[in-house]
Amino acid sequence: MDVEKIRADIPALQQKFNGKPVIYFDNACMSLRPRQMVEAMDEYYYKYPGCAGRSIHKFGTMVTDKYDAARKRMAKFIGAKDEREIVFTRNTTEGINIVAQSFGLQKGDAVITSDREHNSNLLPWQVLAKRAGIEHSIVYSNESDGTFDLGEFERRVKMLGDRLKLVSVVHTSNLDGYTLPAKEIIDISHSAGALVMLDGAQSVPHKRIDVRKLDADFLAFSGHKMMGPSGIGVLYGKYEQLDKLQPFLVGGDTVQDTTYDTCIFLHPPERFEAGLQNYAGAIGLAAAADYLDGHGFDEAEKHEIELNRVITDGISGIKGLTILGPQDPKLRSGVISFNIEGMFPHDIAIMLDDTANIMIRSGAHCVHSWFNAHVIRGSARASLYMYNTKDEASTFVEKLKEIAKLA
Repeated sequence: MDVEKIRADIPALQQKFNGKPVIYFDNACMSLRPRQMVEAMDEYYYKYPGCAGRSIHKFGTMVTDKYDAARKRMAKFIGAKDEREIVFTRNTTEGINIVAQSFGLQKGDAVITSDREHNSNLLPWQVLAKRAGIEHSIVYSNESDGTFDLGEFERRVKMLGDRLKLVSVVHTSNLDGYTLPAKEIIDISHSAGALVMLDGAQSVPHKRIDVRKLDADFLAFSGHKMMGPSGIGVLYGKYEQLDKLQPFLVGGDTVQDTTYDTCIFLHPPERFEAGLQNYAGAIGLAAAADYLDGHGFDEAEKHEIELNRVITDGISGIKGLTILGPQDPKLRSGVISFNIEGMFPHDIAIMLDDTANIMIRSGAHCVHSWFNAHVIRGSARASLYMYNTKDEASTFVEKLKEIAKLA
């Protein structure tokens, strides 16, 4: 993987503020974009700005071909066997909500999540618990190291029995970078007759995912975290499972025919893509997948762990600093979420930005439930990607040491 070549393709990294380069460590929130992805979107707007699947003129035909090709490209990217298993969405959040609202859960049915879910994989189940009377069961992490408690999960699955219909868990946590044992979770769930939904927002952009090897029933992820556009994402579902879902967003392009009283819905994935779609976004997402695969994507996870180790080793001696989650960088991929005693996380983020253009995230990272349960007011979070360097990691360590002296 040629990191410098990748960096040269990203205009945002060519900027300087106050004479200093940008160090972008907020990749768990949003990645930076290469010009090749932007150019692919521009091509749509400049050359064939039509409606896919609706108009039969030249522009319409061209964008239909590109949109269909994008669907096939994303199926290949995650190892799906059929492009019909790819539903284009706005983001991970919409993908999870499609499953939650279309699954047909009834009063008394149970759904399991973990205690480290992003709000996008917590609130849909909270709402269904209140509105539809489903049981939302939460499996808590091991207290010793914050890892997933597989034994407790298995006990919970057996306890719920045939009432358990769905397990919906984050694959890689944006809280601390820890990756849950997805394959084991899926195998246990399937043995009990339950399906599994994975929130892949933080896993798909950073490691090779094969949905068939995992045997995941559903997987949702976003384009803006994998060098793609914002406002586009993917819901993967095994075709036989998608075909059982009844859409809750309906309208144009979801049906093949209507009368004043009836309608005939299209088959997946079209039945879930109501209205005019983000064609430029889908084309840009496919271009992002091409870019990742063409620039050493399979080495990305190893690279991020190496950078994480440089940072973890460098900050381990800072007085009052604690790292959230497992202490071994190998278990936190490219995320370092931390606090310094006596300092507010937002202050740390502001000082890093003001003094060295180091851009990190601070706050509860949309995992308010976990922070509230642990009585922690939030954290500072550095998150890495394939274009970050060891020099940047070292600069971050030195600046953080200087800031920590002010605590």
